[in-house]
Amino acid sequence: MKKLDMIYEGKAKKVYCTDNPELVIIDYKDDATAFNGLKKGKILGKGAINNKISNHLFKMLEQEGIPTHFVEEISGCETVVKKVEIIPIEVIVRNIAAGSLSKRLGLVEGTILASTILEYSYKNDELGDPMINEYHIAAMNLASKEELCLVASLSMRINTILSNYFKGLNIKLIDFKLEFGRFHSRIILADEISPDTCRFWDTETNKKLDKDRFRRDLGDVEEAYQEILNRLMGI
Repeated sequence: MKKLDMIYEGKAKKVYCTDNPELVIIDYKDDATAFNGLKKGKILGKGAINNKISNHLFKMLEQEGIPTHFVEEISGCETVVKKVEIIPIEVIVRNIAAGSLSKRLGLVEGTILASTILEYSYKNDELGDPMINEYHIAAMNLASKEELCLVASLSMRINTILSNYFKGLNIKLIDFKLEFGRFHSRIILADEISPDTCRFWDTETNKKLDKDRFRRDLGDVEEAYQEILNRLMGI
């Protein structure tokens, strides 16, 4: 497979077309951003770590019957994935109050929620990814009612699978972001699952092992990302 021109560059990844029109190559970057790009920096080795973490989790989810865009990891920072039409909706799955949810609802960070919350935001950097609901999604034709129902169902299943998996690694899955895309009219999981897109806390100490260490200037950022990878790899 030949890597061709770059077709997209986001905050954390570059995407390249290939000589196969149905496949693209994702190249993970060390760049880090927070607060809708207002805070910028680098996390040394983040690209390679997120590549490995995300691919490990996608392969595990595939084994559990969750369709994903993953095809093949080809280098430290690069992975071949299916070329999907991204649905411009970010799905936020919340198990424990943290971050913006705590601020919006006045919940003490770390409060265990009585039930899992699904939130949607409109994937648009210029607008700051505003929160939307099912009515906005229908009015803007972002997804059909059937597609959104499937997205919600898949998101809840993914939450159950990942929460149980991370529990076995002494990690609390606080909340996380998912993105989905259409591939031959089928809805599949896309983007990434990593410390960039999830909140991970150590079960015993509640130490944050995710991008909040960068957002909040907590230090030990690289070490936290590496710790997640080490636990996934059984190191």
